[in-house]
Amino acid sequence: MDFRGGGGSSGGDLHDGGSDSHRRRKRYHRHTAHQIQSLEAMFKECQHPDEKTRNQLSRELNLNPRQIKFWFQNRRTQMKAQHERSDNCVLRSENDKIRCENIAMRQALENIICPSCGTTSISDDPYFDEQKLRIENAHLKEELDRISGIASKYIGRPIQQLPPLQPIHVSSLDLSMSSNNNNNFRGTSLGLDLIHGNNSSGLMTNLPLNAPTAGISDIDKSLMADVAANATDELIRLLQGNEPPLWTKSDAAGRETLDLESYERLFRGSYGRLKNPNARIEASRDSGVVIMSGMALVGMFMDSNKWMELFPTIVSRARTIEVISSGMMGSHSGTLQLMYEELQVLSALVPTRQVYFLRFCQQIDQGTWAIVDVSYDVPHQESPFSSAHKLPSGCLIQDMPNGYSKVTWVEHWEIEDKAPIHHLYRELIHSGLAFGAERWLSTLQRICERFACSMVSGNSTRDLGGVIPSAEGKRSMIGLAQRMVNIFCSCINPCNGQQWTTISGQAEYEVRAALHKSMDLGQPNGVILSAAATVWLPIAPQIVFNFFRDERTRPQWDVMSNQNPVQEIAHIANGSHPGNCISVLRQGFNSSQNNTLILQESCMDSSGSTVVYCPIDLQAVNIAMSGEDTSYIPILPSGFTISPDGRDAGGAASASTSNGSSSAAAGSLMTVVFQILVSNLPNARMTPESVTTVNNLIGNTVRQIKSALNVSGDDGR
Repeated sequence: MDFRGGGGSSGGDLHDGGSDSHRRRKRYHRHTAHQIQSLEAMFKECQHPDEKTRNQLSRELNLNPRQIKFWFQNRRTQMKAQHERSDNCVLRSENDKIRCENIAMRQALENIICPSCGTTSISDDPYFDEQKLRIENAHLKEELDRISGIASKYIGRPIQQLPPLQPIHVSSLDLSMSSNNNNNFRGTSLGLDLIHGNNSSGLMTNLPLNAPTAGISDIDKSLMADVAANATDELIRLLQGNEPPLWTKSDAAGRETLDLESYERLFRGSYGRLKNPNARIEASRDSGVVIMSGMALVGMFMDSNKWMELFPTIVSRARTIEVISSGMMGSHSGTLQLMYEELQVLSALVPTRQVYFLRFCQQIDQGTWAIVDVSYDVPHQESPFSSAHKLPSGCLIQDMPNGYSKVTWVEHWEIEDKAPIHHLYRELIHSGLAFGAERWLSTLQRICERFACSMVSGNSTRDLGGVIPSAEGKRSMIGLAQRMVNIFCSCINPCNGQQWTTISGQAEYEVRAALHKSMDLGQPNGVILSAAATVWLPIAPQIVFNFFRDERTRPQWDVMSNQNPVQEIAHIANGSHPGNCISVLRQGFNSSQNNTLILQESCMDSSGSTVVYCPIDLQAVNIAMSGEDTSYIPILPSGFTISPDGRDAGGAASASTSNGSSSAAAGSLMTVVFQILVSNLPNARMTPESVTTVNNLIGNTVRQIKSALNVSGDDGR
């Protein structure tokens, strides 16, 4: 499929005197970059060349005059379509503006004015009103930026926007992990150094400062189209074919690995290895059934924001740089995009894997789609930690009669580590489990189950005591918990290039911290400290996960609970696994003495598990359970991530790798993460007391966990 301007003409139409069979059988070919460049230059001078000019071009470019004629016809058609799309965007923006004005007028008419005093009613909670105004202000700013960008394309210069408004300062809501019975820790000010201008973002999609955001030439687009076409051919053969045997079973779990010798023989010269001989290969394949239709999956995969929503534990940041081709009308088939993403392991010890890549969607057959990803080199965009090159990867999505989809996933990477991998995660990453196909597919299955549970109407969940009154309340609680998980995952890898700082190193673990100032909607305003530590436990991940999610064992590890019992007052199942659920917990059994509850979500799949929680006041829970908007409720989550340590791969890694390793006993990698609102001061300094406070919080938590799980202090790696 040709994405270049004007496209190539049919070879079969050139033989006027041929037989009917030759006319029906067309041989398509691609123009060279030199030919396209010459044709584009002529098109800029004259869009309707005469016969003499076409003959001259045909001699210079070694093309048939009829091909020249068809190329200019197609190019004029393409330019007309581009102008129509631009006009549609302008009309759509005007329509959106009118709709917003209509909504604003209707809301103004709905305000009830007292006939005696002429004033409107005042809300019971002015803090939540200010949060709603912040949300509306953010939406209006996004609309203004979008309209200004469209207008600047037509006038040829940037639009001068209004100066930024000063932020509204409100009293900080301290949501540190203390209870009402432990007020001595609440509001503690930790004097840490604050990097000026470093604002946090729960779901930010920031790019590096010198990232390309526009100006991709037609020649580059032509090269991108060729790269995408070749990558599609290779991926389909990797997904469907197995002759010669490309995939083998690597272990008792049935994980499929790529035979590198067979691959190099079959695809010799397609994508060469990195020049550094120390580069290693990660390649894996997995397949399974997903509770979502193929068309819905394709739509979410081609949207960078929805892509992050599908994989919050893997994709920390993603953005579409430019849409190279918009595909067929009413379908994503043929869509080609240049994208950027950062992939993460939920630990402060593992840096993100940053990559610019092309994403191409192609409908193979009725109900069958291929999503293809392949790295595309962008100048001056390199990670300081590793050089990650994504070879043709992606998935094949096939519709099933019951509305589900069968998804076959392939991940193929070429990695050159510029810095040593932390010893705790070396085996997990070298085995390929950290970024392999199994992790992607199991996460997709779990998230799609979560979506399906949120759409189920009726009282099918185990709602304790009838606390959640309606289906709207259930969906609102699920949405609030999902936002909590997203914020938790994003805090593990700070934005804007900020890295974790090691503030304490011990024999068993090291404590790393990051400090940022938050002005985001749905989070407390002020300086937030994130601290994390990873510990190896000689216990299976399933056992560790069950220990954290059970409210009966929570007093054994929660240092803020003062060993008080915890009661579950609401429960929402959001998956087939019994551990995938959302809970509302209350410390103690006397509700009149504690107005602070705990919102907790636990989730698990074959690649790992998380337990995320945050304190939330009773009024906010009532708002969520009544089905109202929860986007302005401030939350500050903490929690745990549990993953296998990679030792269960044995001598054969679960993904093809040039640096395979093995170990005797398998265990778990547990990462504990705390987020604390520490101060509103614009200038804060690091003090020994602040370091001691953070170290004691994490140290006491780790010691209580090891004591409860009967793990001695000497157990480690």
